[in-house]
Amino acid sequence: MNRERVFPPLAVNKKGELSLRRGHPWVYGEELISGVPEGFPNGGIVDVVSQSGKYLGSGFYSEKSKISVRVLSDNANECFDGAFWRRRVKYAVDYRRRVMGEDIDNCRLIFGESDGFPGLTVDRYGDYLVAEVLSYGMDLVKKTVYGALIEEFPNVRGIYERNESRLRVLEGLPQYSGWADGIPNDGRTVCQITENGIKYTVDFGSGQKTGFFLDQKYNRRAVGKLAAGMKVLDLCTHTGSFALNALKGGAKSVTAVDVSDAALEIARANAELNGAGDKLNFVCADVFDFLPEVEKRPAGDKFDLIILDPPAFTKSSKTLQNAKKGYREVNYRAMKALPRGGFLATCSCSHFMTTELFLEMLRAAALDAGVSLKIAEIRHQAPDHPVLLNVPETDYLKFVICQVV
Repeated sequence: MNRERVFPPLAVNKKGELSLRRGHPWVYGEELISGVPEGFPNGGIVDVVSQSGKYLGSGFYSEKSKISVRVLSDNANECFDGAFWRRRVKYAVDYRRRVMGEDIDNCRLIFGESDGFPGLTVDRYGDYLVAEVLSYGMDLVKKTVYGALIEEFPNVRGIYERNESRLRVLEGLPQYSGWADGIPNDGRTVCQITENGIKYTVDFGSGQKTGFFLDQKYNRRAVGKLAAGMKVLDLCTHTGSFALNALKGGAKSVTAVDVSDAALEIARANAELNGAGDKLNFVCADVFDFLPEVEKRPAGDKFDLIILDPPAFTKSSKTLQNAKKGYREVNYRAMKALPRGGFLATCSCSHFMTTELFLEMLRAAALDAGVSLKIAEIRHQAPDHPVLLNVPETDYLKFVICQVV
């Protein structure tokens, strides 16, 4: 260490040391072999050291979370002041400017650990930023981060916080939503964005997550390119985004299905916004009930392409086995409903369902259905949601386009 240490040291066991040396930034409470001084503030910065006292990194301390330390840097010379956070913001924004180009108007600007902001998500919808803060330490420095973001995007009309997750309770933080304090806003929580040439109304004040699922941006575009001349079935359509991309790509017809009437109202509104209200067929149904009916149809009445974008079947390793069964069943049903030569675009948004497990599930579902699959593409989340290679939790979206043969 090159500078006098001002942060209290926390020692970790061999398991914790190995994890940090491999590049994972989390230290769990069970890995600590020493504690913070009495009266040390929740969310304060600590040094993490090995059993022999060797410096491993510095990060936010959490007195309530299972993740006791979220390491910010292994540079012993960092002081974690305002300049540090402004530098981090600039790195994150410059990355998006490079990989997203003109699509930076609607994208994820900060993606938690992938950008060095543990527990922080910030999405941009034109002139509005929407944030979610899930760690105590980040909550303490968020105003500095917000200020740096406004320096990068001076036309921002407000930063809206969607701090409603139960994970905040586990951090000792209150749950709420509303405009960030001290930052001017125009009071509007609904805006319009354009993605892949398609318009959407985004309600970031009450919509799911931060208002719109930006991670599927280029997967939707890929489906649009594939859909020309096809009869398309979009399952779990939600906002109608895949259906509208298929239609824009030249699909012969598109049927959009969702179990939620509220979701279908959003999808219909987006269809009307794009002058496509009479070109989409909307059906309110559970996919597990709907697909067997499609399977019974005569060959000439089947779909050429089925898009399957279900919600995460698991958010915990404890429920992974049941989730695998759910994914296998719904993909089996989709394969049975397709004719030979038909295409399936299917995905999972759970990081517990790894790419390997997802492909294994597809092989099993194909065996159940008595078909073979030809893989056209294996895709992931858009690059504004970057994967940090040593942090598997950041690699969560799997998207496979395959043909039934």
